Amino acid sequence: MSTLLSLYDAQMRREAPPTAPGVRVDRSATVVRQTGGQGDWNGVLWSDLTAETADAEIAAQVAHYAARGLPFEWKLYAHDAPRDLANRLRAAGFVPEPAEALLVAETSALPTEVPVPPGVELLPVTDAATVELAVRVREAAFGTPGDALRHQLLTQLAESPSTPPAVVAVADGVPLSSARLELPPDRDFAGLWGGGTIPAWRGRGLYRALVAYRTRIASSRGYRYLQVDALPTSEPILTRLGFTRLSTTTPYVYGEA
Repeated sequence: MSTLLSLYDAQMRREAPPTAPGVRVDRSATVVRQTGGQGDWNGVLWSDLTAETADAEIAAQVAHYAARGLPFEWKLYAHDAPRDLANRLRAAGFVPEPAEALLVAETSALPTEVPVPPGVELLPVTDAATVELAVRVREAAFGTPGDALRHQLLTQLAESPSTPPAVVAVADGVPLSSARLELPPDRDFAGLWGGGTIPAWRGRGLYRALVAYRTRIASSRGYRYLQVDALPTSEPILTRLGFTRLSTTTPYVYGEA
């Protein structure tokens, strides 16, 4: 398991590809960060710090994003050093969000077909209309604005129109559940993100069906592993499907998101 975690850290953190067109990933010996615009994910993906260097590096990243007027996230993992990095981030003004489990599974070990309730159809997100369906699910499932998701999906479609960045479960034209898929080039890991279901349809297998749908795509594109940052609500489902916890990650946010 430690070997797999090391592979994940190397490919998806130290050598992290940009998560969207038009964003920049900067790498140094101690920090990897991504910088984009207001609608993009901005933050620190990886760090290699010590008790002597941590505070200065935290201050440097705060200054970097503040100069651009961007709130940002420091994505802290349980195995990151120094051991008191979480306390140092809090002292610098960062606010932790709920912790998530870093889960990984081999695509070959996961189901690629899960039945859906009668009348439900799974639609790939391929245009502005299906983007809006995914946004409606986001807003209904999580109670948060979907502007950032809309920006992200439309940008990804414009860059790579043949690669649907998300899938939506629909019944009678009503969006019920949606989830994103990231396929970073030249990596072993594909990413499952943003899975959510509207309250009235939870517990009916839609989340599992969307995992299977995305597994099928990732497997067909040659990805060996699937990776998820899972909240406690989804971790039991994913564990039953065959995912294993590698670590825990906590978003530490600076500024208003």
